Amino acid sequence: MELDSIIRLLISILVCLVAAATGSLSTIKAVQKWYPGLRKPRFTPPNWVFGPVWFVLYVLMAVSVFFVWQKGIAANEVLIAFVLFWIQLAVNAAWSFVFFGLKSKGGGIITIIILWLLILATIIASLKVSVLAGYLLIPYIVWVSIATYLNIGVWLLNKTGEKNA
Repeated sequence: MELDSIIRLLISILVCLVAAATGSLSTIKAVQKWYPGLRKPRFTPPNWVFGPVWFVLYVLMAVSVFFVWQKGIAANEVLIAFVLFWIQLAVNAAWSFVFFGLKSKGGGIITIIILWLLILATIIASLKVSVLAGYLLIPYIVWVSIATYLNIGVWLLNKTGEKNA
């Protein structure tokens, strides 16, 4: 692998992990104090599952955007996939802030639906550039689908107040 490719891969991984860390800043306190007091839907995974799953997903996302970036962003299709990826990553971090940081279950639903649609658009755009890049995002959209179910379930089961402090 050439130095240029190694740098792109490292940047992709670093930025994805920074997004993960940014999201976790809002999550850590809320998972300890606010989230345990909420009623949750059936089939809610145990809390310990989320960290490892998200770590793997962020690595898969980084590798996906790296494969897109390797095609060079001068071509329109590549640029679209590349830009969509970074937009959805920002919305990913924003969801943690909205749901956990602001303790907004309804705002979380709106944000996660936007995120899901952006991930789908990113997958479609990435598939046009690199089939592998698109396929690497499939576990991500599956997990965000589960998170959407959980977010909606938490909202429905805890409708007495938008913020449960």
